[in-house]
Amino acid sequence: MKIRMRVAASSAVRSRHYRSLSSCLAVLLVCLYCVPVKAQENIVIVGSGSSVPAPLYSRWAREFSRDHARIQLRYVPVGTSEGIQLTVHGSGDFAAGEALLTEQQRREGGLIALPVVLIAITPIYNLPNVHQGLRLSGEVLAEIFLGDVKTWDSPEIAKLNPDISLPNLRIQVVNRPAGKGSNYVFTDFLSKTSGRFRSQIGVTVSPKWPVGGSVDRSSDMIEQVGRQPGSIGFVELQYADKAKISTVAVLNAAGKFVKASRESILAACEAVESPNWNGFATSLTNAPGADSFPLGSFSWIYLRSSSSDSERTAALRDLLNWIYYDGQRFAGEEGYSELPLQLLIPLREKIKETGHF
Repeated sequence: MKIRMRVAASSAVRSRHYRSLSSCLAVLLVCLYCVPVKAQENIVIVGSGSSVPAPLYSRWAREFSRDHARIQLRYVPVGTSEGIQLTVHGSGDFAAGEALLTEQQRREGGLIALPVVLIAITPIYNLPNVHQGLRLSGEVLAEIFLGDVKTWDSPEIAKLNPDISLPNLRIQVVNRPAGKGSNYVFTDFLSKTSGRFRSQIGVTVSPKWPVGGSVDRSSDMIEQVGRQPGSIGFVELQYADKAKISTVAVLNAAGKFVKASRESILAACEAVESPNWNGFATSLTNAPGADSFPLGSFSWIYLRSSSSDSERTAALRDLLNWIYYDGQRFAGEEGYSELPLQLLIPLREKIKETGHF
């Protein structure tokens, strides 16, 4: 009974801490958002959301201000869901993330989503003496994250890796807490490849993981998996590449094992978008094609569809125009996959032709 009371107390403390942190972040965003009121010559565009594109927005903030001295960009990584809520409530200009907007968010929140870059959520692992070559299917990944495949030498994993000597080591699952865009991409793929996962967890930014421990940020995921032998998690590709951590080749819809790369992410986008190239808000997971990585996604910018502040709207339009021209080059330099030209052209036209977003 005492143990249960301590656990409950600990959960309550964590819950209060999260609410306090969210409140502090909201206050920070409001303070940043109000800067233009005090300094009319300058405008500070404030965004918040997923940690997946956080390094990119940091780079964009530096580069954009060099060409637009009167407009500054600030981005706070608080999670996709939190960023969307802050934007809906007016605490900032935009949000960013990897989750498709719901009809309610579009209708009641007045939001739209525009893709800004291509990303991939890749499974990562730490397995002694197995630093490359590990292959997993969506079905087996689902069983691991449901807690039913428990050891690395399980028959389900061994069948996919006949040339690897797998250790009799317990799998340590590392996942993400509620509200994360990477959760959405990961659960979207697993729901498409596993009926059991779809019925038990489903597609969501806030899955109720039955096993494993959660880490808050993408960088925390890298650190946790990197130091814990036997662990498996998932993270955006550029984080994995920079950390040089082992990544999984995942079985795609064409029956091929493919690792995440700029080329395989682009292949997934082309397979879904071609020939119309107008699906600005569509899932790229489990895309057809032999070369497609099955956990690809857009990273979206979420915007209010209308605004009474014409000066701020103009500044946002300047930012978006820059993102769809010069910004794409910096995306590539930061390890993300640039949007293909076939998508950039209609996106540029959309920003140019409309008075709103």
